[in-house]
Amino acid sequence: MKQIARRCDLTVATTYHLVRTLAYEGYVMRRDDGTYIVGVEIADRYRELVAALRGPPAVHDVLRRAVTETGYSHALGQFVSGRVTVIAAADGPRTPYQDELVVGFDDATHATALGKVLLSTLAADQRWRYLKESGMRAYTSQTLTSPEAFDADLAAGDRRGMQVEIGQLRTGLASAAVLAVNDREPERRIALSCAVPANDLMTSAKTIRTRLLATAHAVSEAFKEP
Repeated sequence: MKQIARRCDLTVATTYHLVRTLAYEGYVMRRDDGTYIVGVEIADRYRELVAALRGPPAVHDVLRRAVTETGYSHALGQFVSGRVTVIAAADGPRTPYQDELVVGFDDATHATALGKVLLSTLAADQRWRYLKESGMRAYTSQTLTSPEAFDADLAAGDRRGMQVEIGQLRTGLASAAVLAVNDREPERRIALSCAVPANDLMTSAKTIRTRLLATAHAVSEAFKEP
């Protein structure tokens, strides 16, 4: 309780009142030692989030097919309330598990290929404002931590035909992404990414790009379905 109060800048009395309410509603559970853990109601709220962001069923079929063909984890991203957010994901056996590859993840935009694709569609002043507000935390020694370096990296991605990051979010892992759905409205734009071992991207970038573009086209068609 004291840790929560300190981190949230609340009084201990207010914290006790709020936590007791959360416990009553099932959002936290009290353990025998007096500490609290996340409650089962959180799972219900997460399922509601997934349902709210979910696209047509055909979209998930496309992602699962891409995973089957490549073995790599794939994800879709979109601006949600102004934040780059993962809206769909499918895990692949050739990609180590990533905590970040879950529906609702909206952090580390500057360190993911998914985020780079969507930020590259913004005007420079809008992109810099986004980066200033969200921050550019250094997740690894390879993470880009200045807007100038980030813009130079986006320019290289435009020339390459896909945005990439190698070890910028997690050492030994990489991701590549392309735009799947373009639209005049930023929040209707959708990016597709795949996460791969870093060595795979360095040795098979062209193959990965070809497959990504084909999958992106299939995603675009799936979103057009009624």
